Amino acid sequence: MKLVLWDIDHTLIATRGVGRELFGQCFEHVTGQPMQQQALVDGMTEPVIFRETARLHGIDTDRAQFEAFARCSAQRHQAHAHELRDRGHALPGAAAALAAVAEMDDALQSVVTGNIRPVAEIKLAVFGLDAHIQFSCGGYGEDHDERAELVRTAMTRTARTWGTPLSPADVLLIGDTPADIAAGREAGVPVLAVATGRTALPELQQAEPTMAVTDLRDLAPLLALLT
Repeated sequence: MKLVLWDIDHTLIATRGVGRELFGQCFEHVTGQPMQQQALVDGMTEPVIFRETARLHGIDTDRAQFEAFARCSAQRHQAHAHELRDRGHALPGAAAALAAVAEMDDALQSVVTGNIRPVAEIKLAVFGLDAHIQFSCGGYGEDHDERAELVRTAMTRTARTWGTPLSPADVLLIGDTPADIAAGREAGVPVLAVATGRTALPELQQAEPTMAVTDLRDLAPLLALLT
């Protein structure tokens, strides 16, 4: 069996600013302060982004505040799903790549994302990319601050679902940032890097993924890594 773990933002979809706007709304809701600037987001998990954004505003936060932020985020994404649909889009080749993996008899697809699970589900459902994803096997922002731990969490959940241990060699992580590549390396799993985010292909290649592609319309490397 093969486990394929997808990043979401800038790998499968682009929200075109809607995600940042909703983050700002929930940040103000929880902290009482308007968000003047946001911490680095590429490859980071939601608890880290929330905590570091708060520090930029001179605020120390705790887990309870993040959980309040997460509840607000889930509610706002659900309420603004129409705006996500209107302003955002699925990235080139994303739907075809998910469908191609789904046609393999021995592959399971889930996600490793800095998003909390309810937001991950909403984002993919909005663009019709959720049909082939086993969300119960994924790793999410609320699970851990570190992305490599999210990979390990997804592997543990999948092994529990299959009822058998899972080898890192049987996993493929797909993402668009050097942080995704570093997480895969730390977890010992192969990584397909996709240059559909803010990191150009040469920079991704310098981070030494297993393979790198311009976008998901090039299915050959993905299928090669799975066969």
